[in-house]
Amino acid sequence: MHDSILDEAYERLRPSGPEWEGWLSNHAPMAAEALVRHGHSDRLHRWLDSYVDRLEERPRGRWPIPPEQWREPLGDPLRTGDWLDFFGRESAEQPWHDVLVRWWPRLLPGIAAGATHGVIRVGHAVRALRERETGPRTAELADALGYWAARWQPLAPPGAGPYRGADPRAALDAVPRIPDQRFGIRARLAQLANLPQWPDVAGGVPGREDQDALDRLTAIVDAAVVRHGAYGYASPIMMVHAATAPNAVLRVLPVLPRSLWRLSLAAAWAATAAITAAYTPAAGRPVPDGAGAGDPEEVVRMAAETGDEHAIKFADTAVDSFHRTGDPAVLAIAAHSVPLIAED
Repeated sequence: MHDSILDEAYERLRPSGPEWEGWLSNHAPMAAEALVRHGHSDRLHRWLDSYVDRLEERPRGRWPIPPEQWREPLGDPLRTGDWLDFFGRESAEQPWHDVLVRWWPRLLPGIAAGATHGVIRVGHAVRALRERETGPRTAELADALGYWAARWQPLAPPGAGPYRGADPRAALDAVPRIPDQRFGIRARLAQLANLPQWPDVAGGVPGREDQDALDRLTAIVDAAVVRHGAYGYASPIMMVHAATAPNAVLRVLPVLPRSLWRLSLAAAWAATAAITAAYTPAAGRPVPDGAGAGDPEEVVRMAAETGDEHAIKFADTAVDSFHRTGDPAVLAIAAHSVPLIAED
């Protein structure tokens, strides 16, 4: 990874807030990390030139959050500036890993924060820090955690399971659709509480109980990537998060104590199931079979040339999946989905 270019991007974005036009997420730090990781450093500053004009100024803090009084302001977007300042102080005083491990179980129940962009941004920042620890990367993780805390949003509570499908693809196929798909994500997620099947769906993580949590989570990400090929056409951008949210958790898992792995797996599955319930159309379409799929570099190049942040992040996750599975259909699905995402 071209270290200096990514750090330059993080410093350039530092004065910007995590949202714009109300609550639209600032995707620049996430897409920047993905572009650099896949060898597109030469595009990065030009891409930022086209993106940063939409961003808004970093919000100022109002009242400092005492470390022992963190519960009350959790999930209060009016305290976004306070949360950014809070994690800035925490990360300046302690190693980033210690801050992450302490706050991960506190934030994880609110994984729906910012349409799951809180955890996704954390995942990109952690991946960058695992590559190399620098001041700008530590500051980016602090901002990502602050954004997650400010937008902290729990899903309807899960049940005890077990789910009726061990295979994640079958489990995703069995997720019930919410009845009203006319409005935005907050209105859609609110309907989960009224789905009688939701507690069992959310609580029953697919996979075998004796299977390693990392392997189970990997299979969920791979299944969500494939599912986008059949069902993503209805909401190409939003269905991206069914794959990128659990992939963000997967990127963080190796730096967490194993005692947090099952908790992380459960939250990641709930997020994927929630997005699936909220945006899956009534019928799927044929999935590309992998013929003439090309290679990973071509998929990322295609996404980068669209300039679309969600296309870039989906290609990034799809390439992760391909490197694990070697399945050419994954690349074919990504090549099929990227233009749909960019046009959405």
